[in-house]
Amino acid sequence: MKINDILLKELMIMDLQGTTKEGVIDEMIASLSANGIINDAAVYKEGIMKRESQTSTGLGDGIAMPHAKNKAVIKPAVVFAKSAAGVDYASLDGQPANLFFMIAAPEGANNVHLEVLASLSRLLINPDFTASLKKAQTPEEVQALIAAAEAAREAKEQAEAAAKAAPVAPVAATETKRPFVIAVTACPTGIAHTYMAEDSLKQMAEKMGVDIRVETNGSDGVKNGLTAEEIRRADGVIVAADKKVEMARFNGKHVLQRPVSDGINKAEELITKAMRQEAPILNVEGDAVTASASDENPSIISRVYKDLMNGISHMLPFVVGGGILIAISFLFETSLGADSPLFISFMAIGGAAFSFLIPILAGYIAMSIADRPGLLPGMAGGYLAVQANAGFLGGLIAGFMAGYIMVYLKKAFKGLPRTLDGLKTILLYPVFGLLITGLLMYFLVGPVFSTINEAMITFLENLGTGNAVVLGAVLGGMMAIDMGGPFNKAAYAFSIGIFTDTGDGSLMAAVMAGGMIPPLAIGIATLIFKNKFTDIEQKSGLSNILLGLSFITEGAIPFAAADPMRVIGSSILGSAIAGGLTQLWAVSIPAPHGGLFVITLANRPLMFLLALAIGTVVSALTLGLWKKTLSQETAK
Repeated sequence: MKINDILLKELMIMDLQGTTKEGVIDEMIASLSANGIINDAAVYKEGIMKRESQTSTGLGDGIAMPHAKNKAVIKPAVVFAKSAAGVDYASLDGQPANLFFMIAAPEGANNVHLEVLASLSRLLINPDFTASLKKAQTPEEVQALIAAAEAAREAKEQAEAAAKAAPVAPVAATETKRPFVIAVTACPTGIAHTYMAEDSLKQMAEKMGVDIRVETNGSDGVKNGLTAEEIRRADGVIVAADKKVEMARFNGKHVLQRPVSDGINKAEELITKAMRQEAPILNVEGDAVTASASDENPSIISRVYKDLMNGISHMLPFVVGGGILIAISFLFETSLGADSPLFISFMAIGGAAFSFLIPILAGYIAMSIADRPGLLPGMAGGYLAVQANAGFLGGLIAGFMAGYIMVYLKKAFKGLPRTLDGLKTILLYPVFGLLITGLLMYFLVGPVFSTINEAMITFLENLGTGNAVVLGAVLGGMMAIDMGGPFNKAAYAFSIGIFTDTGDGSLMAAVMAGGMIPPLAIGIATLIFKNKFTDIEQKSGLSNILLGLSFITEGAIPFAAADPMRVIGSSILGSAIAGGLTQLWAVSIPAPHGGLFVITLANRPLMFLLALAIGTVVSALTLGLWKKTLSQETAK
């Protein structure tokens, strides 16, 4: 398959009318939709905007490659589009983008199209090629340029393959050995950035007189995998990746870890640092990476947040699955009685999942900090927190404490002979990690946080109505601040902690209402204020209503990214009102997720729906009245 097989003439837009990033995205999505490439513009756009939220696909040098691989795509295709004036696309170099390639990849399809997309990505590294594309006036010219560039590249690759196959002449004694660097490139979706970084590194290495081997971790798996011999003789390692790659194989090497965008835009810097060995040495003990391979250390806050989110993300399936089954069991108890086999079985199954919540939370926090050796002491510490009635807070402390205990144990055992390396992971780490964590939990953390937990529960149980309303409003508003980010997760985690410790679902009601309102309000606003939203946004608004009803706040993120002040501001207002009202009316929902589908489990379902409706209407009207009309937006 050639590039022109999926970069179709009928999809091309030779004169983009959009003047904003989202306007350009909408225009290209409209072309895909009109030509039958996608069957749901809203779902596809959601994938595009989710990818943009990770890092801009404005690659610099006037090029942007928005891409998504999801269920809305019927067949692979690429939209080529041009903007003569250029568009502020939040590109990595801060410059306007003129050339756009929107990549639509089907979910679960074969990988032939990915090879084509990789070839296209590599061609775009060539500045002469991109300059020619900027001058092209017709779709036919674009396809001709691509066909010629593709043919030239194939000829070059054949010549390189022939040269490699030829006998190697012996190196003269006076010749200097060329530096040798290895690299791994990977991006979250593995469609474009992975291969552009590969080619950028290869081209720069050739200019610098450096030998290089690049492994790509793309959507079609690992290609050009590095061999043990290549790793052994490499002067340095570059990992230009925005997702996890296999690191243990680089043990003892100087490893430079950077975002994949640096592989594209800072290739010379990366290669220079790698061949000069200006990067930390990676130290791997057993299965654990014990020294950072990054020369750019994250802040303490970002590390703590990453570790906490690792625990919460692993805990959530237990919360949702177990919580909803327990809530359903209450319905069976009410209708069939406490002796009903359905009530007993559902309660037992849900309770089994719930019994793992705090150990899983603590274990995966510790594992994020100290890798696999942290899992055992973390989970055991979490279990001891449950036994001591130290609750959710005790589990959090257990996880962080176990993780850092293992970090210090690794340092303490570092001086042992190498012959004992195997003994560390199977004996020393488990025994000493468990013992120290267990003793601290049993004699110090457990008793202290048991007292704190009981005091907090007593305080919440004795809250007056006014204070409860304020707390509900704060939690509801936090759900709308970043729609899945740290504030959202903090509010959700707090309400889960109270729910798991006491079984009281009142704060879950506040959080659920607050999380449902942003997508619901946006959907309603697109229906009422049609002159203030594009056709694509209106279609996406309908899907937002479904997402909101299901308590999936993230559906609002694309709208918030495009117009943060109005969307987030109006969402916080409505979510805070709804959260407060749930507490004013003493609403409780004994389920941690589900949205509209678990409303029947609430003690006062009609009052919850009223609070939700009031908050949604306030947010929708605020957004609609605050937002400019499309003509005003264009004129800005």
